[in-house]
Amino acid sequence: MGMLWLLGSICSMCSELEVDFESDENASLVYAALAVDKELQPDKVKRLMSVSDGKLSVHFEAVEARFLRASFSAFVDVLTLATETIEEFGPGMEL
Repeated sequence: MGMLWLLGSICSMCSELEVDFESDENASLVYAALAVDKELQPDKVKRLMSVSDGKLSVHFEAVEARFLRASFSAFVDVLTLATETIEEFGPGMEL
């Protein structure tokens, strides 16, 4: 689970990230967990997420490379935690 793809972009301070969770359920769980974590500087970094065919796609745009790098890195840290949680407990786990 969680195959990671970095895709090129025509935007000079943009980056694309796609993670294949192999199911819409898992991708949607991660989307919901990460959607509440808003950018700290929304005037400098924009992040758009979507889920399709079991994949979480994320588009980043920033005014400077350093903001893009910081946002992308922080996002991947939280994405890793969410992915590891699903792998450990599974989406069908009862609370």
